Amino acid sequence: MVIVSVSMDLALEEGQTYAGGLGVLEGDKFYGAGRMGIDYAVLTLFYRGGYVDYVEHNNELIPIAQKQSIEFLDKLKPLEVFTIKLKGEEVTVRPWEYTYKSARAFFFEAINPEWARVLTDRLYIENSLEEKFYKCAFLTRAAAKFIENKIGIEKIDYIDLQEAYVALLPIILPLDDLYRLVIHTPGPWGHPVFPRELIEKEFGSKFVSPQVVLTEIGLSLAQKAFVVSAKQVEIIKKIFPHYMIKIKEITNGIDLDRWMAPELRRLYFDGALDIQSFKMTHRGLKSRLINYLKHLKNVKDEESIVIACARRIVKYKRPEFIAQFIEENRDLPVIYVLDGKAHPNDPDGIERMKRLYDLSKNHSNVFFLPTYDLKMAKTLLQGSDLNVFTPFSGWEACGTSYMKAGVNGVPSLSSRDGGALELIKDGVNGWFFGKDIRELIDIYTDPRAEVINREDYNEFKSRLLSIVKMYQEDKDKFYGFGLEAIKTFAPKVDITHVLKEYYKGIIKS
Repeated sequence: MVIVSVSMDLALEEGQTYAGGLGVLEGDKFYGAGRMGIDYAVLTLFYRGGYVDYVEHNNELIPIAQKQSIEFLDKLKPLEVFTIKLKGEEVTVRPWEYTYKSARAFFFEAINPEWARVLTDRLYIENSLEEKFYKCAFLTRAAAKFIENKIGIEKIDYIDLQEAYVALLPIILPLDDLYRLVIHTPGPWGHPVFPRELIEKEFGSKFVSPQVVLTEIGLSLAQKAFVVSAKQVEIIKKIFPHYMIKIKEITNGIDLDRWMAPELRRLYFDGALDIQSFKMTHRGLKSRLINYLKHLKNVKDEESIVIACARRIVKYKRPEFIAQFIEENRDLPVIYVLDGKAHPNDPDGIERMKRLYDLSKNHSNVFFLPTYDLKMAKTLLQGSDLNVFTPFSGWEACGTSYMKAGVNGVPSLSSRDGGALELIKDGVNGWFFGKDIRELIDIYTDPRAEVINREDYNEFKSRLLSIVKMYQEDKDKFYGFGLEAIKTFAPKVDITHVLKEYYKGIIKS
């Protein structure tokens, strides 16, 4: 039997086919399922120009399209083209297949007409709301036809809809008891809204409300819905209380084979990991990171604590916390590695990214890496000493950077949010700061947000200063946190456990 997952993005070890956490998680599930022998089929789009990269030009960061590598393109197998109806016209679809053991990914590319071809140019980058709508419609129509004609409905156990962008699929292809919706964020970007006229024109469906929330469609037509951490059950049930009976949680995980340094993984699974072997291995991983940084500029003190802050740059993740800390503690013996991208159409995110970029230009101990990718993420999260995770409480569905850091012995200083609450034991394998808020406070309009940010930052600063002091004065004590992180995180975050939770009764323990 086949498990089908439909997602707007998918992060493989090669290719530019993802924008952030959703794609990376789906990639981890893809590789985990492949090794477990699961017939796992991901249906997604092929983006000729990827997502976005930033290049330096005249001391500015300029957004550019990404290039698909020859190595990635060579691994894609072209399948027979087919056509779908979109805007009342015939649209030609070329599917590409990528395989890893028993897992398969199918990338749908729009070939013609030209207006449709634009739909698979870039990921999450559109010129209008209508173009965004037809991108969703293209994926769901292509997926529906591919499921019927190539996979076969009778072979399928589940069809998992990854986020509401693909929630139109059950309207196109109504099926009993196969659909489940996975909600990956409480934020508004995860719940796209379109005018009812667009949906009526394309699908013939009439809605009472002038604006249609796709998450509402997914929740109404799916047999079940999942959120990706225990805390998010409370948040999402308040946003969609009329569907609370359907909503369950399965906390995210990571692919240990993909994210845990091989040296540490061998020691851990051989039962040979102790404080001495961990310290020696960590020094090697840190040296690899330092050597990479030396290609960017001089590293003055290689023995300084390396603090990583790596994630998508957007307001709710509060990158200004680490920026303000750097500005207020200029003489602290710390190496900061700041990594991430803002969406090119997000002025607020662009401004925050520019602040981090300017810090790297003006401080010899600050490194900003705008060309964030999976390879760089691994080097950074395996080789740093401390990870900071700072989302506004209630806004982070789960997060996984602290998981990837933790299984490599890099403890995190985290706000009280997402799946971190299920994994971090304050003062044992990491540290917390700030409030645990169990509602979605509007960080753009609610005056409480400014007060919370100010209070959270003060606690963040105090705790980070104490952690840096511990590293300077008692490294063995500090490394004890890292060793404990490995021992407590690795058994819980393994993606194989997540897959077994999603597919109980199908995957044998």
